Amino acid sequence: MTRKERAALIIEKMKQMYPDALCSLQYSDPLQLLIAVVLSAQCTDARVNKVTPALFERFPDLDAFCAAQVEEIGEYIRSCGFYNSKSKNISGLCKMIKSDFGGKVPDTIEQLTKLPGVGRKTANLICGDVYGTDGYVVDTHMIRISQRMGLCTVKKGDSNPALSIEMQLRKILPESESSDFCHRIVLHGRALCTARKAKCEECALGDICMKKI
Repeated sequence: MTRKERAALIIEKMKQMYPDALCSLQYSDPLQLLIAVVLSAQCTDARVNKVTPALFERFPDLDAFCAAQVEEIGEYIRSCGFYNSKSKNISGLCKMIKSDFGGKVPDTIEQLTKLPGVGRKTANLICGDVYGTDGYVVDTHMIRISQRMGLCTVKKGDSNPALSIEMQLRKILPESESSDFCHRIVLHGRALCTARKAKCEECALGDICMKKI
């Protein structure tokens, strides 16, 4: 079985296991999602969702964020960790969106990764969830589970395993399935295929996943 064939089978199985492939971050517009994803670095989505209601009430739109003092943004996001750098990035990306992109969150990875604090993981998520294009989001769940499933490999000493896995996924996952698949991997990583232990005896992927074969 090729990796592309295995990926196709896993996609169909996971649709049954996790019908609702939704981002767990709460937001109401593209800018809010972008900011929430920036906050989620080294922080749980649950914590971010506790912080963002007050943050977005105080700064309801792009202009409000652009006019805000970095220190005040920082006070609202303090519990997310690394709040000094995150507040600077939020302020900087909002100002750049306004000055360089006409007030609209960019829709390509190349443009998104020009924004402060935005890497490929965040850019892929925005492309997939906001603009409905391909979104190959590689987080810690994807790095772990894609290898367990036999979809990807990372060579020892690879300095950027996330990028390596993204490039491999682009070869085996259909663009139309990429974003939802990545969300389902996160759900699977939280429910069954955890970092501490893979609960293989409870998983429906027994005849496909390389860890169980």
